[in-house]
Amino acid sequence: MTQNIGRIDRLLRIVVGLAVLSLTVIGPQTMWGLLGLIPLGTALVGWCPPYAMLGINTCGTKSNPTS
Repeated sequence: MTQNIGRIDRLLRIVVGLAVLSLTVIGPQTMWGLLGLIPLGTALVGWCPPYAMLGINTCGTKSNPTS
């Protein structure tokens, strides 16, 4: 499984995941906040299934030294 989530994308997913997950503790205290585990998990693993299906890769392109 190759990573398809870049550094900035991972950082944004961690922030959004923690913010949504915090809804289980503060604010409305709803279990819908557990949906924050999805972006948090994909950020920690570095692989997003919908990105893989759509062929999206936010990792930076590596420069080719031969060209």
